[in-house]
Amino acid sequence: MKFGRVEQPENIDFTIPKDHPDTPVVLSKTKKDSPLSIYVGCAKWNRQDLKNFYPRGTKDELAYYATQFNCIELNATFYRIFPAETYQKWYDKTPDDFKFFPKIVQNVSHLRRLNDQAYPVLDEYLNVTSNLKDKLGTIFLQMHNNFGPKNWDRVVRFVEYWPKEFQLAMEFRHTDWFNDEKVAQELYHLLQENSIANTLVDTAGRRDLMHMRLTNNEAFIRYVGANHPTDYDRIEDWVLKLEDWIGKGLKNIHFFVHQNMELESPLLSVRFITELNKKLGCDLKIPKTLHDSGPSLF
Repeated sequence: MKFGRVEQPENIDFTIPKDHPDTPVVLSKTKKDSPLSIYVGCAKWNRQDLKNFYPRGTKDELAYYATQFNCIELNATFYRIFPAETYQKWYDKTPDDFKFFPKIVQNVSHLRRLNDQAYPVLDEYLNVTSNLKDKLGTIFLQMHNNFGPKNWDRVVRFVEYWPKEFQLAMEFRHTDWFNDEKVAQELYHLLQENSIANTLVDTAGRRDLMHMRLTNNEAFIRYVGANHPTDYDRIEDWVLKLEDWIGKGLKNIHFFVHQNMELESPLLSVRFITELNKKLGCDLKIPKTLHDSGPSLF
């Protein structure tokens, strides 16, 4: 993921900002006896992107990936709508507790930009995506950087149209969604009233997207490492933040690890899951990497 990439990440202040004042309020409304659900994964399962991960001779990358991670942020669905049969194959290759978190196809978000012509495409997309059945996690919509608040009416219409049987997260990248306080509050209210997750993106060059405003009981976090030693410190800071949110009522964590150049995403995931297990006392599977038998990069 090249979004938010900078040449000198060591000059960036990666401190996680304070929570938006309304985030603890949202979390406090959770039923205390609700179970804690944590899904951690990468964005792709391609061998060329996940270096030092697949053992020699691996024939089916998804099948192996799903033995190591409990989810995938499915970016492939952004580029085209796959046949229903493909979703069925993905379903069949993965364990019962595995989840897919697919991105909505770009024809809806980037090419049609939520205009009238986007809705037949969206219907087709949801029709085939539903073949993931109980393994379908939150679907997420990512808007183009230049899709700003002047398109507010399109956002409202999309939210009103969205079928409530599908969980949704939305990611807005234009700076004015968050830099204009009135606009931000209207957006947060719309998402909160419709139980839509407000995506958090942690990337070096766009710290304004760390708005720390949750709009439902779901932390949908897209973490983008900068291919720099600070990546590991940032991962540990996120463990502490999630521990804090859990103490305030958070029950659903969906955390996806990217890098500007996908070289060590599995290693970053190993560090994150290991620290989560230590801090939270959970028992998430720690993925194996080819570095497990050699010198540690940590």
